[in-house]
Amino acid sequence: MPMTNINIRVDSEIKSKAQEIFSSLGLDMSTAINLFLRQTVRQNDLPFVLSTAVKLNSNPRDAMFGYLRGKYKIAGDFDAPLDDFKEYME
Repeated sequence: MPMTNINIRVDSEIKSKAQEIFSSLGLDMSTAINLFLRQTVRQNDLPFVLSTAVKLNSNPRDAMFGYLRGKYKIAGDFDAPLDDFKEYME
């Protein structure tokens, strides 16, 4: 398969941090970008979920409870909101 080049502009700090992560996984930037592109084609979609539901730098557990708050109820003979059981899930 013929190869082609892609030129992109990216924040230098993001690039540096990404290179560190890729390096720790034994990857270089080109291989990591190719993995992303191949997964995009394979899934015919982005290989991750884009969401505004989770605030940046927040605790993931708290963010998830915040996302679920008011959306789900506990199944059973009672109808209690998920928040009532948060203390038992920590």
